[in-house]
Amino acid sequence: MSTDTHTPEVDVVVVGAGLAGLVATAELADAGKRVVLVDQEPEASLGGQAWWSFGGLFLVDSPEQRRLRVHDSLELARQDWFGTAGFDRDTDHWPRRWAEAYLQFAAGEKRAWLKEQGVGFFPVVGWAERGGYTATGHGNSVPRFHIVWGTGPGIVAPFERRVRAAVEAGLVDLRFRHRVSELVVTDGAVTGVRGAVLEPSDVARGEASSRSEVGEFAIAAQAVVVTSGGIGGNHDLVRKNWPARLGPAPQRLLSGVPAHVDGLMQEATVAAGASMVNGDRMWHYTEGIANHSPVWARHGIRILPGPSSLWLDATGQRLPVPLFPGFDTLGTLAHIGTTGHEHTWFVATHKIVEKEFALSGSEQNPDLTGKDVKLLMGRVKAGVSGPVQAFLDKGEDFVVARTLPELVAGMNRVTGGTPELDLAQVEREIVARDREIAHPFTKDLQVTAIRGARNYLGDKLIRVAPPHRILDPEAGPLIAVRLNVITRKSLGGLETDLSGRVLRPGGEVFPGLYAAGEVAGFGGGGVHGYRSLEGTFLGGCLFSGRTAGRALAAAL
Repeated sequence: MSTDTHTPEVDVVVVGAGLAGLVATAELADAGKRVVLVDQEPEASLGGQAWWSFGGLFLVDSPEQRRLRVHDSLELARQDWFGTAGFDRDTDHWPRRWAEAYLQFAAGEKRAWLKEQGVGFFPVVGWAERGGYTATGHGNSVPRFHIVWGTGPGIVAPFERRVRAAVEAGLVDLRFRHRVSELVVTDGAVTGVRGAVLEPSDVARGEASSRSEVGEFAIAAQAVVVTSGGIGGNHDLVRKNWPARLGPAPQRLLSGVPAHVDGLMQEATVAAGASMVNGDRMWHYTEGIANHSPVWARHGIRILPGPSSLWLDATGQRLPVPLFPGFDTLGTLAHIGTTGHEHTWFVATHKIVEKEFALSGSEQNPDLTGKDVKLLMGRVKAGVSGPVQAFLDKGEDFVVARTLPELVAGMNRVTGGTPELDLAQVEREIVARDREIAHPFTKDLQVTAIRGARNYLGDKLIRVAPPHRILDPEAGPLIAVRLNVITRKSLGGLETDLSGRVLRPGGEVFPGLYAAGEVAGFGGGGVHGYRSLEGTFLGGCLFSGRTAGRALAAAL
């Protein structure tokens, strides 16, 4: 093994070239600081998880909301955030303060700051995490999910441009295939990083790259910013941190993120003496489907559902109120843990699927990602989108049938009859639900929620099908989808103050060390508390990356 003895003296080393790392680097370079940005992956994966995302951003009282007659306010957003977060620990001191700062940002300069950099928004605002509890409970009271025009790549692009311009100006040095394994601490302060140089790799974005080492490196700097992401690709670490409140950790997990989201840099930072808090708080989805064309191992895609599908557990029992599609992600996850099985089912009609099934991820939304207006118009028209049709044709979790007996038989084939679904039980649930559709009055809160959703123009246009009987032949064929748990985000992380400075256990500042993005719980070690309102992960990377970059530039 050869050793790279070149140890340049720079102002800052940023560890991790995802969205938070790009934002922090861009801000530091704008202030004239010399930065080395290192990442263990090849250059093809620049932008990290953000590139793969749907590009949703949480904004408060935006022009897009107002055009759709959505009345939002900072006060209402604060009520929703804190009701959702459920902060209840001593370690929530900084997360609470980060939450307040982020709310001010989302209701203030966030949209204008992004627009200045060329970021545009799809005009229809989505309504994610609808809650279903009281006004002070979990969920968004109004639609706030603003989709970036260009999805994930569209949010990465302006910061990549700024960083590459800084490379041309001689302020930033990009070093891919550099895996940091240790923070260098001198007299109690972080003064650089050490690690291994990995062999060159030409794998495509998101594919697993070699871990063969061909050298070592060390970089001395005035400060280090850790922006290395979460743990969602490391299922052993996910299970190690899995909290009892979410039920038993599933044995079968799909991955919503590439394998390089491994949490190893977070562990190295803790080993150096940093405070890690709220590691048992995490965000995983229950509507995961196996990708028919996987990019990484156990590659899962999340269905972003409208509210109409009938949600059954593995035994054919309907999930309890208010665990409807799109209402309470972690509430649903915790309930699944009580059933004794790890999967659930959506039962829907073709009419529901064509209107309500969207798929997470930039690659599953070619119209929005490619900024293709002609293709985009298909969302308003009847018919199933191309990406969803591909899953209907090739997805291992999908069953399409003309009759209910055929559908249930197909569902049992998918699971190998473990457990065996009883046709009579499934039919009872569907027929009872269908009776409630027949008149304008109902005691079925999901039916009430469907009708209420269509009062919102955005939902009526492209998101929620007109209420109809599932067994109506005119709405068919019937479609069932086996849903799996899919890993996604860490909600806890490195504890930071409002400048992004990492703290030691006990609360003192760890000199020379900053953190941003998912590795820091998107700010403070857990800005979301126990649950997310959605559209807040990319936004948390933007805000915490900007905050750390600007604060460090001022401090150097």
